Amino acid sequence: MNLNYNSVKIAKKMLKKENKLQISSENIGGATVIDCGINVKGSLDAGIDFVKACMGDLAEVELFMGDNDFQHVKVSTEHPALSCFGSQKAGWQVSEGNYFALASGPARILAKKPKETYKNLGYSEKSDEALIALEAGTYPPPALIENIADSCNIITDNLYILIAKTASIVSSIQISGRAAETGLFKLNYLGYDINNIKHVSGEAPIAPIVGNDALMMGVTNDMIIYGSTVHFKSSVDAKVDEIPSINSPGYGKPFRDIFKEANYDFYKIDKGIFSPAKVYFNNTKTGKTTKSGSINYEIIKRSLEG
Repeated sequence: MNLNYNSVKIAKKMLKKENKLQISSENIGGATVIDCGINVKGSLDAGIDFVKACMGDLAEVELFMGDNDFQHVKVSTEHPALSCFGSQKAGWQVSEGNYFALASGPARILAKKPKETYKNLGYSEKSDEALIALEAGTYPPPALIENIADSCNIITDNLYILIAKTASIVSSIQISGRAAETGLFKLNYLGYDINNIKHVSGEAPIAPIVGNDALMMGVTNDMIIYGSTVHFKSSVDAKVDEIPSINSPGYGKPFRDIFKEANYDFYKIDKGIFSPAKVYFNNTKTGKTTKSGSINYEIIKRSLEG
């Protein structure tokens, strides 16, 4: 199992069907940058591929219509900690000059960003190719691309970069595709050993494109905080009632208001808000399933109305 090889295969397949996926690519500093939603429209299928690549191709990803007139994305994996925390999580802050982005994808494994994550997962891999995913409104500069490749100990020619701005259908899908990851984040935040989770599935509504990147940042977060459902399977119980977002003091407000109250500083936001709206926890040893939290479409409606 090699997540970078898996994800690079997805990227190469995407390159062969650029017109169908409504994406484009270009060489920057030697790396292959695949635009999924900056200067192109992108597509639903490109969004699915984006999610799979971010997770090292260790997850099943599907779209379906919910009973609330929203299209949903569902992600399921039997490698929860590795695919979600070790790859999909935006755990690498990359920057060069005024350019800044949060990076996802299995390139993080090669660069060990952050080291503690891979120590806790007990996982490492070697690869001469790597894939990284960025949520950004402009392409990364060549100097940053070189730094990323150096951190992964590969040449830039073997680096593949998926990129889309927040106000794009691909980003909307990939953000809602993080419901399961958000659930694992909350468990980890609560002190639970996420290596105990043997299967996780998460689903969330996909936000329609309602404005610019700043507006979409709030709307896409609300799809997780107020609209997502996550199912866990583990033989070790967790404090299920503490997982849902309703436990956060910021709950009940659109994320744009929460962000504004924090003076637009993510680090001042209560981390507990970054949680699924509803969770089911199945203890595979006892057979008992515990449910906590609920979906709140009223807040999502307020969020979309701006």
